[in-house]
Amino acid sequence: MLTMPELIADALDCVGEDLDRWLTLTRLDPMYRAFFADGSSLDVRADPADTAAEIRALCGPAEAAGFERFVALVTQMFRTQLTTFIDAQVDSPLALLRPQLARLAALGGFRRLAPVVGRYLHDPRTQRMFSFQAMYAGLAPHDALALYAVISYMDCVAGVYHPSGGMHAVAEALAGAAAKHGVTLRYETTVTRVEVRGGRAVAVHTAAGERIAADVVVLNPDLPVAYTDLLPPGAAPARLRRLRYSPSCFLLLAGARVDYPHTAHHTIHFGHAWRRTFREIIDRGELMSDPSFLVSTPSLSEPAMAPAGAHAYYVLFPTPNLTAPLDWSVLRERYRDEVVATCERRGYPGLDAAIEVEAVTTPADWRARGMAAGAPFAAAHTFRQTGPFRPSNLAPGLANVVFAGSGTRPGVGVPMVLVSGRLAAERILGPDRHYRSRAQR
Repeated sequence: MLTMPELIADALDCVGEDLDRWLTLTRLDPMYRAFFADGSSLDVRADPADTAAEIRALCGPAEAAGFERFVALVTQMFRTQLTTFIDAQVDSPLALLRPQLARLAALGGFRRLAPVVGRYLHDPRTQRMFSFQAMYAGLAPHDALALYAVISYMDCVAGVYHPSGGMHAVAEALAGAAAKHGVTLRYETTVTRVEVRGGRAVAVHTAAGERIAADVVVLNPDLPVAYTDLLPPGAAPARLRRLRYSPSCFLLLAGARVDYPHTAHHTIHFGHAWRRTFREIIDRGELMSDPSFLVSTPSLSEPAMAPAGAHAYYVLFPTPNLTAPLDWSVLRERYRDEVVATCERRGYPGLDAAIEVEAVTTPADWRARGMAAGAPFAAAHTFRQTGPFRPSNLAPGLANVVFAGSGTRPGVGVPMVLVSGRLAAERILGPDRHYRSRAQR
């Protein structure tokens, strides 16, 4: 899913390009449709006032009023954090000592997320709907810091968008703008190592035997993998061996000749279990016994993404990462069948028989694609892995190696990775070449 497209606009604006020339975006309404274990459902709408009306109809006026106060809270949290803590080089705890830190503390940002949400929302259904985003940060809502309520702001207030052509269209747009302005892109080229001399990177080497000289090297694989696979032995800081990783996920992409009119573009299905689910995935390294999961159907918004009479389904089940003792070579097919059977029980009858083409991604596949511990959401956002405590975007001892991506600051998700790119650029160009984003303006 895509949030905060203004950050894409910022990147394009850096080279004088307009977002509308490169991407066609549709704001989803509803942004999510949630189905709960008791059979009820809730739409999270593009306008928070409409979401409040949905909550009023489902849970009553007091809960709707609580949601409106919650929206005000997460909006304040986002504005407090953006320019000072998210879109900034925060290299030490001392860099946090700004007036906004006291403001964030006063808003409850350093408390736990679940209790803070519970101050505003009292129905278990709305509590789940507006705290599950902690999973993006790799934590259970009762463990995550409340400052990560900004993810709820990005999802449920700022809006969720669909780019025509799917998420790949975003990559194509950025690549197209870069190429137009002089960047040479080499596809299907594997870099095998970064050549270092005298504390500086001087070249990158490819699997084809090519040596490409470099003044600066920006690495955007998962940061721990970039250190171990591309940089010289001993370059990685010792603390990387102690990183705690986010949960992983099992992903089923399916083209199926079947339609489920009760679903939305993004549909979340919550099970009865809640805390137990997080204990299973995160603490015990077990598969969910009572799954909560996401089904996205982009062809509902863009019919051309599937043949006539069919739909494209994206089914995501959270799982433990590869630090858990699960053998995915054995589990792969069995869990695929379990995922499909669960979907059929939860509102997708006949899905298995209707599937005409499919692709499965397990935690082992994520690792094969370069994600440490098979965790596509990278290092978890625990307190010790947040802000100045998250791996730096500078490689210690290497003057001209810079990192971008979800493994470094500020963190996980398309918006944060876009910000990481700007922070990497600032490292190279220097503070005098800081680009003031539209979001900041």
